[in-house]
Amino acid sequence: MSTFADLLKCDPIDMDTVAAHLDALPHDERVKQVRRVGGGLQRKLFAAAQGFKALDHAYYVPEATDDKTFVRHYGKNSLPLFSIFEKRFARPEPESPVMWGYNHSSMMPLVGPGHFVLRTGPGDGEMHVDYYSTPPERLDGAPKLKANDSGISTLVYGHMIDVMRGVSDHVSIGRAVKKGARTANYFLLCREGAA
Repeated sequence: MSTFADLLKCDPIDMDTVAAHLDALPHDERVKQVRRVGGGLQRKLFAAAQGFKALDHAYYVPEATDDKTFVRHYGKNSLPLFSIFEKRFARPEPESPVMWGYNHSSMMPLVGPGHFVLRTGPGDGEMHVDYYSTPPERLDGAPKLKANDSGISTLVYGHMIDVMRGVSDHVSIGRAVKKGARTANYFLLCREGAA
């Protein structure tokens, strides 16, 4: 049986087949397969996903989620080390035009939580994880607010936007843009839950 990684090795990638495969998996298996995909295939998927599945705020924080409650997205980035992480998103108030969030990982004590604001991107159904902005207040369950433009946090999160594209009902792919320049850093996210 083909895995997510196997399907990404096809040329070109059949995005409908990829989405159907991911949607059919139980949550734990979906996370496992997402976290087995390396940087080269992530780069290929990011290009293939352009315009495929439009994203919105409800994709990251489903409407049934209580306000100020974090939704976990299990991640795998393209870095050779410390590649397992989570992004956690919350709706700060009813009908908010943005979501708030932070990065959770084993490196958080060193590099900081990378607080961000999730915004609608300029087109093609993309969303932007904006590290230039930080939430104006800390929600319960979030680490202490810290700006991304000081100390070692600057190297990791400073002057950065993650461009997000949709892959399936639970999985999205991102690419980091630093100071307006596209980088070779990619990552996958898998939202918690079956729905």
